[in-house]
Amino acid sequence: MSKLGVMVCGHGSRDVGAVDEFTRLVADIRERLPHMPVESGFLEFAHPVIRDGLDSLRDQGVEHILAVPGMLFAAGHVKNDVPSVLNSYAHDHGIKIQFGRDLGIDPKLLKASKARIDEALAVAENSVALKDTLLAVIGRGTSDPDANGNVCKVARMLWEGTGVGWAEVGYSGVAHPRVDEALERAVKLGFKRIVVFPYFLFTGVLIRRIYDQADEVAARHPDVEIIKAGYLNNQPLVVDAFIDRIEGILRDDVNMNCLLCRYREQIIGHEGAVGAPQEGHHHHVEGIGTDGHHHHHHHGHDHHHHHHGHDHHHDTKQHAETDEEKPTVTAAE
Repeated sequence: MSKLGVMVCGHGSRDVGAVDEFTRLVADIRERLPHMPVESGFLEFAHPVIRDGLDSLRDQGVEHILAVPGMLFAAGHVKNDVPSVLNSYAHDHGIKIQFGRDLGIDPKLLKASKARIDEALAVAENSVALKDTLLAVIGRGTSDPDANGNVCKVARMLWEGTGVGWAEVGYSGVAHPRVDEALERAVKLGFKRIVVFPYFLFTGVLIRRIYDQADEVAARHPDVEIIKAGYLNNQPLVVDAFIDRIEGILRDDVNMNCLLCRYREQIIGHEGAVGAPQEGHHHHVEGIGTDGHHHHHHHGHDHHHHHHGHDHHHDTKQHAETDEEKPTVTAAE
């Protein structure tokens, strides 16, 4: 039997705290899988890059790599950029790489989310009934409508699961409504308390921006209590969800929910995405980040599709998905 190894593919960030949190989560995954090597790497903005992690697994004698995205939803990075890196590497080195599905909307993540919301409510200064509390779920925001829609579904399920009076949705970038707009609208609904919950895995520029905007809205509306819940991070149930995805690869449970994928179906407003070639467009920022170094990787061959249920494709709108402020490009969690 081929030696198995695990590769956790992160997005990457210029924020040292975000990189550290990702590294700690990978350490938690490694602790849960002592029978196989576990490595990690980033798509952009931080080291090690994904190829470095894959090299490490090969150096340890791994012949079959189980790769999983270290991201919540299957937007362009999961559908195109990460598979492109894996496709190229598998082709160059003749190694078997299977790519698992995104975390998606998962019962464990919903429970982890509720735990973060409950923690925030437990330390709130005032006593406010849940029926008088509004939950504002803040997603990252992408140019993929399916991923944006998933945030709305999470908000709905948390609304029903937590017993709050209402839920609103906002996004940190790209999609609308933005955070301040969503919170201002929430204030007008007349609830006594608003809980701001960033549905993110890790810290970074976007988390700080969300919290800062929550503080600004709170200052403008002192009659409404606005409290900030923590993001998911390495909450134990999050680690459980990652283990499920890794083990799911061995059960052939790798199909993403693609009914509304803009790369497969003609989704209104994104009709041009169907049939575009699958390829990554992040080589120019691969490795740039916390250490300021930039490593170029050149490939003199065509990209080959890496199957995870079906082929995904890419369109130029994907560049709008990145979201961390910077001079020329943007990054995510």
